[in-house]
Amino acid sequence: MSDERYSIGELAERAGVSRRTVRFYVQRGLLPAPLGRGRGEHYDATHLAAVLRIKALQLAGASLEDIRSRLSADPAPTPPDTPQPAPGMSSAPDPGPRTPDPGPGGGRYIRQTVLPGIELHLAETHPPLRESQLAALAAFLHELSRKGDEE
Repeated sequence: MSDERYSIGELAERAGVSRRTVRFYVQRGLLPAPLGRGRGEHYDATHLAAVLRIKALQLAGASLEDIRSRLSADPAPTPPDTPQPAPGMSSAPDPGPRTPDPGPGGGRYIRQTVLPGIELHLAETHPPLRESQLAALAAFLHELSRKGDEE
């Protein structure tokens, strides 16, 4: 598990939002409160994953109330480098907008938005990803993109 800690400014910069937006998300209950108190207050990779997912859902047209209900129906996102057990997703909540698409060979696919401009296409027979899984994937892709920019 990543031990990275972010100040509010670092979190905002990595997620591409303002500090004010981070505070707003916390006030509205969309984002967990920072860890620690006072000068030790910080955010971690879970917070980054959540901010990226909230941002993607907003850009996809979801209202804040819709985002809050989706996030509260699913456990908190886990950082992307945390291994996850095989999910038993049969009772998973609705992960959001999904559009069946005819796929190669006539099969149908479901599209799930991960980040603006990035979609995941799953065979209709595959269970959709939960919000926490989409948030972790969004954080991973965001970090991968940042590392690619450094090379």
